[in-house]
Amino acid sequence: MVGGDGAGVLGVGERALVGRDGDLRLVRERLGLGSGGGALLLSGEAGVGKSAVLDAVAGCALADGVRVLRASGVEFEADCGYSGLNQILFAHLGALEHLDAALRDALRVVLGFDSGPPPEQLLVSNAMLRLIQTVAGGQPLLLVVDDLHWVDQASTSVLGFAARRVAGLGVSFVAAARSGELGARESGAFPTYELPPLDEESAARLLTDRFPGLARGARRRLLAEAGGNPLALLELPTVVQPSVDSPAVPSLSCRLETLFGSRISRVPAPSRQLLLLAALEGNGDLGVLQAAARHADGGYGLEDLAAVERERLVHIEEGGQRLRFRHPLICSAVVSPALSSERRAAHAALAHALADQPERRAWHLGEATLEPDEEVAAELEHAAGLTLRRGDAAGAMRTLVRSAALSPEGPNRGRRLAEAAYLGAESTGALTSARKLLDDARQAVPAGEDSLHSATASALLVLNGDGDVGASHRLLTAAIESAAGAHGYRADDKALVDALHVLAVVCFFGARPDLWRCYDRAVERLTPEPPAILTVLGRTFADPARTGAAAHGRLDALMASLGEEADPVLVTRVGTGALYLDRLGEVRDAAWQVVRAGREGGPARRYLSSLIHLCLEDYLTGRWDEALALAAEGLRACEDHGYRAFAWYFLYIDAIVLGARGDTEESLTTAGQIIDWAESHDAPCAAHYAHHAAAVAALGSGDFALAYGHAAAVSPAGTLASHVPHALWVAAHLVEAAARSGRREEAAAHVLAMRGAGLGAVSSRHAMLLEASAALCADDDEEALRRFALALGTPGAERWRFDHARVRLGYGERLRRARATAEARAQLGAALAVFEELDARPWAERARNELRATGRSGPRPEAVDGGHGLSAQKLEVARLAASGLTNKQIAERLFLSHRTVGAHLYQIYEKLGITSRTMLRDALAGAVKPPR
Repeated sequence: MVGGDGAGVLGVGERALVGRDGDLRLVRERLGLGSGGGALLLSGEAGVGKSAVLDAVAGCALADGVRVLRASGVEFEADCGYSGLNQILFAHLGALEHLDAALRDALRVVLGFDSGPPPEQLLVSNAMLRLIQTVAGGQPLLLVVDDLHWVDQASTSVLGFAARRVAGLGVSFVAAARSGELGARESGAFPTYELPPLDEESAARLLTDRFPGLARGARRRLLAEAGGNPLALLELPTVVQPSVDSPAVPSLSCRLETLFGSRISRVPAPSRQLLLLAALEGNGDLGVLQAAARHADGGYGLEDLAAVERERLVHIEEGGQRLRFRHPLICSAVVSPALSSERRAAHAALAHALADQPERRAWHLGEATLEPDEEVAAELEHAAGLTLRRGDAAGAMRTLVRSAALSPEGPNRGRRLAEAAYLGAESTGALTSARKLLDDARQAVPAGEDSLHSATASALLVLNGDGDVGASHRLLTAAIESAAGAHGYRADDKALVDALHVLAVVCFFGARPDLWRCYDRAVERLTPEPPAILTVLGRTFADPARTGAAAHGRLDALMASLGEEADPVLVTRVGTGALYLDRLGEVRDAAWQVVRAGREGGPARRYLSSLIHLCLEDYLTGRWDEALALAAEGLRACEDHGYRAFAWYFLYIDAIVLGARGDTEESLTTAGQIIDWAESHDAPCAAHYAHHAAAVAALGSGDFALAYGHAAAVSPAGTLASHVPHALWVAAHLVEAAARSGRREEAAAHVLAMRGAGLGAVSSRHAMLLEASAALCADDDEEALRRFALALGTPGAERWRFDHARVRLGYGERLRRARATAEARAQLGAALAVFEELDARPWAERARNELRATGRSGPRPEAVDGGHGLSAQKLEVARLAASGLTNKQIAERLFLSHRTVGAHLYQIYEKLGITSRTMLRDALAGAVKPPR
């Protein structure tokens, strides 16, 4: 048996596992070997036997003809992005040629064999899964990963993705990790089995089999101390023979590490030096170890492995190319007692041996260096760039921090810290770390010499903290002008382009023309020409009512450039450019890819941006349940990553959907929360969104005066406020609220402003709403009906389901007023069907009321009115009055004069035998059957 971790102490096949029959049976069943596949994480304390179980499972699989791929986490390479994936796939790179170009290129980039833009993690994950299927060739395959807690984060995310999808593919995936060592995200990717210690009988049998001559007292003490831990049972007796009177002993892990340390101390010094190289190299590559030993010139080489093999500290894998420690604690026992000078020398030797692997070489150089060294710092900075291009922003951030630590005092140190802070704020979601890095960066450079990355990170942190839009804007504009003054406005300056993108967000939040002027000037000066996306944002994201329609052509070209597997940065930026042209649907699939990558640990801010875009498009197209679910996900992500400045988008989705569904009080409360935040952060754009949601809620409840107030707070009647993008989205609401609250002149003036701005060219939705708004303002029925027909005839108008149904409702109301009853019923019935599907309760009720007023829905009047002779219209007036509406509000709702409403109520009181409004509800409850 080996019940310990690792091909551990004995190696597969040397002895049978003792006491693990049930565990092995359970693991094989969970993995579905040969029957579709499955995934499992083995968890447990050090030495409990995880690696031995992995070895046994792999051995059985090989015996059954299953192909087995293996890898193991390496403590000293946990910061090397995608090193775990490289370990798994390196021997199968030939199979890359069988993948689609996008998948093949993504893997070649992250594995370091090609340069190119960083692929998104979802693409890498799909590529890895497809490659494993290709390697399997339709036959069962088992992927085994030991010490998952030491696999780098980027690879762990990809493996987690694969673990959730192998079932049914004929691929089985088993990993092992120490209990409590994995984060919630990583451990949540796997069904987990906690491997228990051996039971008392099995522990006693194992100890007796291996140490038959052990004294009874020592045997009893060892069984008690080991607590069923197989590694302890196998190793402790070789060093200590505890007596009954022995004092208390240290923790089991400490004792085991001490045990291995004693073995290490017995081997010759050259062998110990070679062991230290192997522990720090991590992969066990004998070629690298030989080159490093040669460079170290310490008089040792691979021939010195014999001594450590005899001590059962390592073994050489089949093929003779790779060394493997028999247990992770051995590796720790090698490194812990080594002098710092010995470790640095070993790292230096490894750096020399890894000259063709710049990222690993730079890391070892960093570990070999004590004093600031610009050459080493520059190599680390270069390595960070390579890591970032492979899509591992978190790894790049860590490498930049190390580069900065080894930089001499001065601007380079501050610049590297600032770039690390920018990655933390912009890409990884590590806002807390970014704040500390930014503070350090500012201390490293003279006052007033902040880099663009420093200013950009600062702006994001201020925006997400207690600062305001104005402060973020001042930071960015000063830095942009300073940097451009020194280096020019170069379109290939990535730091400058990134800063301008963040500036666009800040200007959008501020929603004022003066904020956008710096952006416009900088973009115009970029040479040889500005990136297309910056130009598009300046037209569609700044003041879309005036300049958005002209940008459709440029946006077409950007959409075409996305392709099937697009860079998440480009996806979110193009989505932002598409927002106010109502073209988010064209990036929907790409946005979903970014969201799925975010769920797997991809860049947090891109994840949030794509969630926002999906939510907004879902609201416009009637996917309201999905919108609410994604908004809840977005709020959790904002909380998890500290992006407080983006939470209001998701609260807005809650508020507007709740308002449209009739939860008016909750909608208005949520809108109020957004407005409070917006006012405290000088972010009027957020308030505009909140006013929009409140206007929808108020329109649904029939409070047209309140709706008008909220809509006019975004943009006053008769004008589309400059650089207030959301004025587009509330324009039609303002017209309806004005028309229904007796503000006919204001409504007409706003229609003129909409037409003058050419909103019909922005999108089919705005073309439809423009004509519908004109219809609401028309005094002549014929003109109104013509406008409504034009609105509904707009190509593509049906896509905007809620707005389209509202136009149908307005058309039906006007048709009923014009006594075109049959036509009114058709429009009202179609609107009602959509409202019911959306669960837009106040709008559905309004459509039902209108249908009842046509005499269509409900039984014959004599049956409906309970014998009191109420007509359909009088019954509707009575119901609205009972709900608390004033005569004026009822008149606006039913397109009647307030005098007619008063006359109807007089007749209703007489017929029902009541004398006041307060008696109306009870009288209706007793005299009128409720609608079905």
